[in-house]
Amino acid sequence: MIPRPEPTLQIEASFRVHPVTALLGPRQCGKTTLARSIAEQEPSTIFDLENPVDVQRLSSPMQALKDLTGLVIIDEVQRKPELFELLRVLVDRTDKKTQFMLLGSASPHLVKGVSESLAGRIGFVDLAGFQLWEIGPQHRDQLWIRGGFPLSFLADSGADSIQWRQNFMRTFLERDIHQLAIG
Repeated sequence: MIPRPEPTLQIEASFRVHPVTALLGPRQCGKTTLARSIAEQEPSTIFDLENPVDVQRLSSPMQALKDLTGLVIIDEVQRKPELFELLRVLVDRTDKKTQFMLLGSASPHLVKGVSESLAGRIGFVDLAGFQLWEIGPQHRDQLWIRGGFPLSFLADSGADSIQWRQNFMRTFLERDIHQLAIG
């Protein structure tokens, strides 16, 4: 794993002010990897809303979340927007020392839903692909050719990187582009 110190510092700064931090960015930019590396440093509970087991665990969200402490990470939170209002209730309780990290795409619908329910309670951190200062200037050409998405940048060969990018673009166009429509 390539360390991501700047986004990590931004997340820490957000949690100093807000009980909820949203880590937003495109698919495959490293949000989950970064969140899990942070979770390794403190008591944490992780929910991945693309995992049926975790979806089942959150089928009764108040029951599942109300007694948790430490860091609670909810990955792919855009799949369950009804959680935003519940999180407002949970973070407004004065007896809790729980922090929530929400991971998801930066779609207008997600940002609007979060902003409406958690205004004043949430900070936003945007994550993109690798930056030159993260990987070092000696890898400038590789970053330029392969791009900053971790799986493309770290692929075993140039051919593997090309194949990853081609398939990523296809899935982006077929699955994700309609979610970016504003309306």
